[in-house]
Amino acid sequence: MLSATLQKGLSEYAIGGKIRALRLKKKLGLVEFGKHTGLSPALLSKIERGRLFPTLPTLLRIALVFSVGLEYFFAGSRDEPLIAVVRRDQRVRLPDRPGARDVAYRFESLDFPATERRFNAYYAEFFAVPSDKLRPHEHPGVEFIYTLQGALTVHINGEDHVLDAGDSMYFDSSLPHAYRRTGGRVCSAIVVTSP
Repeated sequence: MLSATLQKGLSEYAIGGKIRALRLKKKLGLVEFGKHTGLSPALLSKIERGRLFPTLPTLLRIALVFSVGLEYFFAGSRDEPLIAVVRRDQRVRLPDRPGARDVAYRFESLDFPATERRFNAYYAEFFAVPSDKLRPHEHPGVEFIYTLQGALTVHINGEDHVLDAGDSMYFDSSLPHAYRRTGGRVCSAIVVTSP
C-alpha cells in the first residue's frame, strides 16, 4: 500500500492515462493488449484507471508494445537533441503472436529507446508457414520493407508479392497484410512502419 504522498506524486505523471491513450491510438482492446504484454486485461485496466501503479519491469513491457521508452511516461519536454543507439545484443525481440508455435515472423525493434519517433524500424526474420495459416493484420499508416536475404512473400489484400534480396516495397498498411518466407532457410528484412 502506497502512502498518500507517493500516490499523489505518481498520479501527477498520469501513467495510466498515457497508456490508455497509446492503446486507443493503436486500436487495441484490453484483451489483445494483454496478449502482447503477457499481462492480464484486469491488471491493465487497473493501471489505466490509476488504481494501480505498474512496476518498472511491467511498465517496460507495456512501453515495448508501443515502441516508446520509459522516459515517455516520465519526461517533460526534451532539452537535448534526440540521439538513440541500439546495440545488436540490446534489441527487443517481438514475435507476431506471443506464445504461438506457428509464428510467421519475429521482429526486433531497432529504435525502441528513441522517444517521440515519427516511424518505427525493425529487423525482421521470417519463417515458412503454409498459406492457410497466414493471419493478415492491418494498422494505420504505411509500411516499407527492404529484403536483406532470402525470398519474402508479402500477402496484401488477397495478392502475393515476392521480394528477393535487395528488393523493397512500400504500401498502405491499413490493407490486410501478412508475411512468410518463400523457399530457402533464411529470410530477413528491415521493416519500417509509420503512423
